Amino acid sequence: MAEEQVGLSAGNVSTISRRGFIVMAGAFAASSGWAASPPAPATIRILSPKGAAIIDPNAVVETIADGIAWAEGPVWVPHQNALLFSDPPANIMRRWSRRGGVSVFLKPSGAAVFDPKLVREAGSNGLALGTDGALLIADSGSRALVRVDLATRRRSILVDRWRGERFSSPNDLHVARSGAIYFTDPPYGFADGDASPLKEVEQNGVYRWTPGGEAVLVDGALTRPNGVALSPDERRLYVSVSDEKAPRIMAYDLDAGGMPRNSRVFLDASTLHGPGLPDGMKVSAGGILFCSAPGGLYLLSPEAEPLALIANGGPIANCAFGEDGRTLFMTANDRVLRVRLKINALHG
Repeated sequence: MAEEQVGLSAGNVSTISRRGFIVMAGAFAASSGWAASPPAPATIRILSPKGAAIIDPNAVVETIADGIAWAEGPVWVPHQNALLFSDPPANIMRRWSRRGGVSVFLKPSGAAVFDPKLVREAGSNGLALGTDGALLIADSGSRALVRVDLATRRRSILVDRWRGERFSSPNDLHVARSGAIYFTDPPYGFADGDASPLKEVEQNGVYRWTPGGEAVLVDGALTRPNGVALSPDERRLYVSVSDEKAPRIMAYDLDAGGMPRNSRVFLDASTLHGPGLPDGMKVSAGGILFCSAPGGLYLLSPEAEPLALIANGGPIANCAFGEDGRTLFMTANDRVLRVRLKINALHG
């Protein structure tokens, strides 16, 4: 499906993304002994009176984990009272809980065998819980959607191909109430991006997969599809586009079969300033979009009105709601942040 208002080709996008630059800079710092300055204390800026009803501008933003190559894909696991999150370049999935702190949950979290000259992110990326409570992974390294039994940690591949061709590096996913999974497949996992000899699928796509079925292409015209989320009524799909030349968040109106009827630019992020690009996102039960964008994590109304901004001087890649529904977790470059909300984001 062709998107509206945008006409860039994948060949116009630089091979190394801003995230890639950040990861390489961190690797250089570690190898050379140079220590980067710690990030500035996180700030909460209220942009609309509606934002003040969601988050207190004086709320304390805690760091609950640090020393991560690139923190991504957080998901709250209720029956464990724990947060799981990915570190794609380190090929590790970590677990945090109030009682146990931070520990390694899966290593490797993605591909066990890979060529480091060709693969830049071998680990897991976006995480979600399936309708059966199992952990679902957008596995960048294994180039597949993967299911993990949380009790046994046994892995199984759900889908790894579109029309017989392997995906590039699945990045993020959202599970619909029906069990269908929407996911994105940019080339971020490849060292050479679109030019990688490993790339099989021509497009960088947004897909929908249903258990027992095949992946169906939702949109193949986006240059760098990344974060993905559904509105509470599941009639709208949001997809972030981490294209440095045209950063934006797309919105798709869905038909009864979960496929798009039309698309539009929901947020033109080229007007925003600061580190980062549109990346991961979550939608609260009340329809508020918590989304990564240049400058930090924005809270947007369903009409794209900016309500609040959480910033810590660096990129914020993704987020998740957890604990009693009033906690927001954020993966922010080399750390994970936690802040309390005024609303229950999971139950309205």
